[in-house]
Amino acid sequence: MKVWFSLLSKNQKIWMVVTIAVCLCIVLIGFVFEQSNEAEAIEIKLDMSLKSAAIKLDITGKSIARELSLPLDIKKSQSFRELGVTKEQLDNAGHHIQSHSPKKVKYYIFVSLTLFGLVFLTRIGRPDGTSAKKDRYLWYPRVFYIITLLLAVLFAGFALGKSPNPIESFVKVFKSMVGLYPDPVNKVLVFVFFSVLAILGNKLICGWACPFGALQELLYDNCLTRKIPRFKVPFIISNTIRSLLFITMIVLLFGIIGGKKGYVIYHYVNPFNLFNFDFDELSIIVTLVGVFIAGLFIYRPFCQFICPFGLISWFVERLSIFHVKIDHSRCTECGVCIDVCPLDAAKGLVEKKRIPADCFSCARCLNVCPVDAIHYEFRKDLANVSSK
Repeated sequence: MKVWFSLLSKNQKIWMVVTIAVCLCIVLIGFVFEQSNEAEAIEIKLDMSLKSAAIKLDITGKSIARELSLPLDIKKSQSFRELGVTKEQLDNAGHHIQSHSPKKVKYYIFVSLTLFGLVFLTRIGRPDGTSAKKDRYLWYPRVFYIITLLLAVLFAGFALGKSPNPIESFVKVFKSMVGLYPDPVNKVLVFVFFSVLAILGNKLICGWACPFGALQELLYDNCLTRKIPRFKVPFIISNTIRSLLFITMIVLLFGIIGGKKGYVIYHYVNPFNLFNFDFDELSIIVTLVGVFIAGLFIYRPFCQFICPFGLISWFVERLSIFHVKIDHSRCTECGVCIDVCPLDAAKGLVEKKRIPADCFSCARCLNVCPVDAIHYEFRKDLANVSSK
């Protein structure tokens, strides 16, 4: 670490200080806005109608009906008492619905963590003027990645709760289409926010800022678990499972099968409930235990096999402004980068596959190439398009 810092150029040290200062300022601004707009918990009473409660909570009546396991087409003018809802059921539903209310400061935290990851990968991780032959193992010290991941888990996760998060942003767009949320435009804007952070650099939001992704990363790569045998699942298998789950969600949510709209399969496997300590569904506990056990042997299993945002961010990787680039005029295909990559991403790049596997911008491949053929850089084909 000290050697790495001593090798940084003056400009890189300025970049580092300014980036950290900017990130802290962004988060501070977020906290100021959060405090000025903090709302009290809303109490829902049994004598209120489903419609009036929906207006108070800024959601649709269908969404409340789903929380209470009532038919989605039930008459919304009836009171909860008339519908046979108990006080305990109503309190639990109200608490769960309001736990989804986003902490707006988290948006600022996501931006800060993603921004730091981008600057680290593109500007300060590799000291200027150093040699690949002699100095490459000093490049991209893992401590910065680990600290960023810990901040994501602690602050974007446990300290501020599960909402907002990338998976929720994507699923809520579709939930609003069937009337479970009243403002589809707002849901689309939140989804666009997370998508932009994924496009900024290869899945940067997933690799550097997502709290549950960070938790999986820390579980997979630490001094206690590093020697456990690891397995790479072929991308065609993991992505097929992830895609089939998404298709199943669409089919059930829109009532194409079963004829009842509003069933959200991800509600029962949402690991972000961990950050609210919300384990009402046994399936949540099963999912978490399964992911943590599998995560000892397989890299980010939830991201690979389940996460719908992981699926869409894999698509938008093709548009990433910054990405891992292999210079094939230098590459000797020695396979070192493929060995250190926890997925098939590096293999796909070396083999020039048109659609490689997910890349989480973890930087493992950036300091191992003996011929300096791998870089994290601006996508030149975007520059070529913009210049035409």
